[in-house]
Amino acid sequence: MGDLAMIVSGFFLAALLCQSNLIPPRIPGLPGASMLGSFNFILLGAAVALWAMVGRELYTYRSLLAPSNIAQKLAGALGLCLLALIGISVAVRTDPPIPRSAVICAALISFLGIYNWRLVLSRIIRHPALSSRLRRRVVVIGGGMQARRIQKALGENSDMEFVGWVQAIKPNGVAELERHRLGPLHELEDILRRNAVNIAVLTESESLQREGVAFVAGACEKEHVQFKMVPHFFEILISGIRPDNIGGIQLLGVNCLPLSGYRSRLIKRTVDIVGALVGLALSVPLIAVFGALVYWESPGPVLYRQIRQGRNGRLFHIFKVRSMRVNAEGHGQAQWAHKNDQRRLRIGAFMRKWNIDEVPQFWNVLRGEMSLVGPRPERPELIARFKSKIPHYQARHLYRPGMTGWAQVNGWRGNTDLEERIRHDIWYVENWSLWLDFRIMLQTFFSRENAY
Repeated sequence: MGDLAMIVSGFFLAALLCQSNLIPPRIPGLPGASMLGSFNFILLGAAVALWAMVGRELYTYRSLLAPSNIAQKLAGALGLCLLALIGISVAVRTDPPIPRSAVICAALISFLGIYNWRLVLSRIIRHPALSSRLRRRVVVIGGGMQARRIQKALGENSDMEFVGWVQAIKPNGVAELERHRLGPLHELEDILRRNAVNIAVLTESESLQREGVAFVAGACEKEHVQFKMVPHFFEILISGIRPDNIGGIQLLGVNCLPLSGYRSRLIKRTVDIVGALVGLALSVPLIAVFGALVYWESPGPVLYRQIRQGRNGRLFHIFKVRSMRVNAEGHGQAQWAHKNDQRRLRIGAFMRKWNIDEVPQFWNVLRGEMSLVGPRPERPELIARFKSKIPHYQARHLYRPGMTGWAQVNGWRGNTDLEERIRHDIWYVENWSLWLDFRIMLQTFFSRENAY
């Protein structure tokens, strides 16, 4: 929001300077100092500038907490904005026309405004009370000089914080690290949870058996921790593996999936908001009609609210049109619906077959708790039971859960094979595209198998 204010101010001042004839040429069609005619110029400039800044990675932890090269990135972003606007002014006839001198002036003023604003913001954010909440907390699995080098590098890199190290196979060998020892490897899950770790780096991959590496990766997955390795070898083949660097040490990790990028997430969220607004408008009559039928068959609340687990393990209340009798889970134990379930209402069977009971979840999508498409959210009680039994189960919680998903349109919903369902969910996360989302939405209207 601060960047947007600086950009709008820059383009507003440039338009004002043009109007006052301080820079040529004057913007035609504007009486006196009125800026109404230059509104489109300001709006277009702000949109292009922000898009360019996102592309130059000006909204990352490192850009906020360690803004050493922010001037270079900012100059590149606004230079791209300048070229784009000049190209638009040549290719498209606008009314009033966009003066190129105003574009150049706006880019220069915006650069000065944003650069100084970012310096002020950096000073505020780097206050210990705030920076500690933004830094990513790093644990090293394995001791020795590699752990010491990472500790030293993170001391200089203010967007990360060294928490400590976990003993794997080899003895430490570095005396000054001993006070940062967090515990043995078999307590890894508890260590990650207790220390609110964001990134775990394995330095002794060559000493661990394959099962040991899989254990570390599984523990990180269960606790929503990014897993990275110093690449003595890397035999785990999975999409999204990309090189990384901490203090000159080359790392490999899974952090570049299709939805990891800011632009992809922004596009998906925009589609979610538009779809949720349209869906809510269209679903109100459906909820009213079927709510009345539900109440007629089984008096009680029409809408059913249940706790589910979403992105990164966050809990939220999911909304449905009630399809079962009141107090269907009288003992408070989570149960899956099954074929010919005696708890199900007659109208409930029809709603589940056509996914009508799910339409109130457009509200969850609008609130940002769910997406239109993604892995279906599960109940925390069931997740606690499955995450230790089913490999890669927690990978489905990397992103927002969906009203519908790849597993559902392929028939893996309800009381079906969990491992096959998770395999489909992970495939979706690794192969996401906007067109895949549209395809799944379309298939949802024709997919009614196993809808108990």
